[in-house]
Amino acid sequence: MAFSRLFAHSVADQPECHWEPLSAHLKAVGALAAEFASHFGAGQFAGAMGLLHDIGKCSAAYQRYIRQPQDGPLKGPDHSTAGAKEACAAYGKLFGRLLAFGIAGHHSGLMDGIKLNERLAKAVEDYSGWTTEAGPLPDLAGLEDEQRQIMGNGIHPTFSGAFFVRMLFSCLVDADFIATERFYDRAHGKAPSERGGVLRQEHLDKIRRFLASHRREDTPVNVLRSQILDHANAQAAQPPGLFTLTVPTGGGKTLTSLSFAAEHALAHGLRRIVYVIPFTSIIEQTAAVFRDDVGLGDAVLEHHSSFDPEGREPASGNDTEREGAAGLAKLRRDTENWDAPIVVTTAVQFFESLFAARTSKARKLHNLARSVIVLDEAQSIPVHLLRPCMAAIDELARNYGASVVLCTATQPALRVWDEALPKPRNGKCEGLDIPDHRELAPDPAGLYEKLRRVRVEWLREPVSDEAVSARFATQPQMLCIVNSRAHARELYGLLREQGQEGAAHLTTLMCARHRREVLARLREDLKKGRPVRLVATSLIEAGVDISFPEVWRAVSGLASIAQAAGRCNRNGELGPLGEALGRTVVFEPAGRRTPDAIKPFYQAAREVLKRNDDPLALEAVREYYRWLYWAQGYEALDRAHLAPGETLEIMRAIMETTRSLTFPFATIARAFRLIDEVMDPIIVPFDDAARKAIDELRFAEFPPAGVQRRLQQYVVPVPAKLRADWLAKGVVEAIRPDDYGDRFVVLTEERPGELPPLYDLNAGLQIDGDPAIRSSEDNIF
Repeated sequence: MAFSRLFAHSVADQPECHWEPLSAHLKAVGALAAEFASHFGAGQFAGAMGLLHDIGKCSAAYQRYIRQPQDGPLKGPDHSTAGAKEACAAYGKLFGRLLAFGIAGHHSGLMDGIKLNERLAKAVEDYSGWTTEAGPLPDLAGLEDEQRQIMGNGIHPTFSGAFFVRMLFSCLVDADFIATERFYDRAHGKAPSERGGVLRQEHLDKIRRFLASHRREDTPVNVLRSQILDHANAQAAQPPGLFTLTVPTGGGKTLTSLSFAAEHALAHGLRRIVYVIPFTSIIEQTAAVFRDDVGLGDAVLEHHSSFDPEGREPASGNDTEREGAAGLAKLRRDTENWDAPIVVTTAVQFFESLFAARTSKARKLHNLARSVIVLDEAQSIPVHLLRPCMAAIDELARNYGASVVLCTATQPALRVWDEALPKPRNGKCEGLDIPDHRELAPDPAGLYEKLRRVRVEWLREPVSDEAVSARFATQPQMLCIVNSRAHARELYGLLREQGQEGAAHLTTLMCARHRREVLARLREDLKKGRPVRLVATSLIEAGVDISFPEVWRAVSGLASIAQAAGRCNRNGELGPLGEALGRTVVFEPAGRRTPDAIKPFYQAAREVLKRNDDPLALEAVREYYRWLYWAQGYEALDRAHLAPGETLEIMRAIMETTRSLTFPFATIARAFRLIDEVMDPIIVPFDDAARKAIDELRFAEFPPAGVQRRLQQYVVPVPAKLRADWLAKGVVEAIRPDDYGDRFVVLTEERPGELPPLYDLNAGLQIDGDPAIRSSEDNIF
C-alpha cells in the first residue's frame, strides 16, 4: 500500500493535515543537531545523523502503524536501522559507523559494537523514497575536514573516537527530543517551551555586585579570601583548558571558583558554568547560595539524580513515538539537558552521564562543549574509575573547548608533574597536563601556612565510645564525625542517655530540608555560645559552613581528615592565624571494623601521619596520593564492576575495540558506577510544602513544571532492595503506579499532616535492624 504523504508523528484526534510531515521532522532534527555539534566543530556529522535518523519511517509498515488508533500497539516497526545502514553506505566503514551507533540507538541507546553489527546485517522494511524526504546529505569531504580537528586524548589516544560518538549521539537525541516536543506544543496550540540560555553579562554583573557587597577585610581570614579571589579573577584571560584551584578549606573557594568561571566564560565566549559537587547532601546548599544569595535566580539549574528515569526506561528496541503514551514518557522528554547558564549537579550525575548509553542521560553531554566545568572537591573522584574520569576531563578540555577547574583543598595529584601515576611497563608517569601557571590560587603552599587554623593529632590506640563521650562532656562545643550511620546513631544515643546538653545528630537518613533546619539551629547556637555536641557522618565535611573549636574524626583517608579539619576553627575564631589552632583528633573507634571502602585510604593516610608533623601540608597531601595510587596499583585505577566478581577495564575495552569500531558502549555504561549499590528515593512528607508537591503529583494529568525539583529536598535514598520490600509491606506507597511505575514512592503517613511514624526528628528515617541498608552505608555520603 502506497501513501501519498509520509509522516513522522501523528496527533491524537486531529486530521492528517495537522500531523508532522517526515521531511519536516528530518530537516528540523538535522538543523538542531548540526547547531549543537557546531560548538565542537562537528556540525556536518551531526546534521547528517539528523537527516538520516528516521528514514525508516518511509516504510509502508511504519506509515500503517502511525495511522492506527492511539490505543493501538505502542511499539512500532524498527525505523532506526535504516538510517544506520545508509550512513555506512554514504560515508564508509569509518565515518559511517561513527554515525551508525547514534542513529541505530536514538531510541534504545548506544549499543555494543557487536550488537550494531547485527543491526546493520538485519533485513528491514522497504524504505525507498527516503532521499526525497531527507534531501541532500553533507558530503564526505566536509566530514573529513571536521574529523581532522580532533586531537588524541592525553590519557590514551584511542579514547577520543569513542567519546566523539557519545557527543554526536547526544546532539542527535537532544535535537530529536526538542524537535518532537516543539511539534506537539504547536499542534496543541501551545507556545514551545522556553529552554535554557547561556551565560550573559548580566549574570557576571550579579556575581560581581554580590562579591563586592560582601567583601570584608576585617579579619586576616577575610583579607586572604579577598586576595585569593582577586588573584583567580586576574587569570580569567588565560586560554581555555585545564586549571587547578588549590585553596585550604575555609578560604572561600566556592565563590572564588564561581567568580573565575563567570569571568573566564565571558572573556572567551564560553556558554555556561557546570558546577559539579560530590555529595548530594550539600548540592541544595550550594545551589541556594548561587540562586538566592548571589541573586542568579532562574539562571541556576539544580539537577540531582533523585528521580532519574533511567531505570524505568526500556533497555532496547523501543521505537515508541506515540504522543502521550504514558506519563513517564512525558517525564523523560522533560529530563534536564543542562541548557542553562549555570548548572549545579552531582558528581554521580556528571560522570555517569559521560559514560551513559541511554538517551535521556546522554542528551545533555553536548552542552558541556565550550563550558566552564568546576569539579568541586576533585579529590572525591573514585579511585577505581580514576583513569576513565581523567580521560573524560582531558577530552572535554582538549577537543570540546571546555575549561575544567579541579577545585579542592587537597589536590589529588592528577598532574603529570605530580609523578603519582606511573605506568607499569615503561615507568613513565600518566596524568593531566596542567602546568604550574594554570593554578588559580596565589602560592598554594604559602597560602596554606597563612590559613593554618588547626593542629592534627593522631591517636594510635583505639578509642571507645565512652571515651569520646567523656571528651564531649568537657567540651560544650565539639563535633565528632564517624564512618557509619549506625555508629553515629549509637554515639548520639549515648550522649542523650548521659543527658549531655546540646546533643545533636546529622545523618543522610534525614531529608535535605530537615538537615538544613538542623544546621541553621546549630549555627545559631554556636554563634550565641550555647552547647553544641554534634555527632555526624561524613555528609558534614564538604561545603557545610560550620565551625567548632574541636573536631574528632574516625579514621579515614587524608582528604576526609582535611575536610573534617575544615569544620574546626573555620574562620579563625580562636585567635591569630598560625598561632591559635583548633584541635582535630584522628582516632580508631574501639570495637568497630573499619569499612572496607575506607581501608585503603586510611592505610595511605597512616603512612603520612607517621612521617609528617603536619599531615595537611601540600607536600604531605601529594605524598598521600602517591602512597594511595601506588598501593592500589595501576590496573586498580580502571576497574569498573560489571557484576559480583566480574570487572571491566574501561580504557582497555575502548583501546581493544577502536580498530574494529566495535566499542562496547552498553557494557561500559552498565559497569561505570560511582556508587556500586543501587539507591532509590523515598519521599518524606516532612512539611506542608512537601505534601503540596506530593498532591500535585497525585492529581495533575502530568507532573507540573518544577515539582520534581521541589521534591528533591524531601528525598532519603535507600537501597533498591529495601524500598521494594517496604513497597510490598505497605510501609511506603507509589504515587500513580499505572502512570509512573515506582518512580515516586512516598513514606506512608498514619495521620494527615503529621510526620510518618518511621521518621524521627532526631534520627531521620528509622531503619533499625534492617541488614539491607547497613550493608550499603559505606556508599552513602
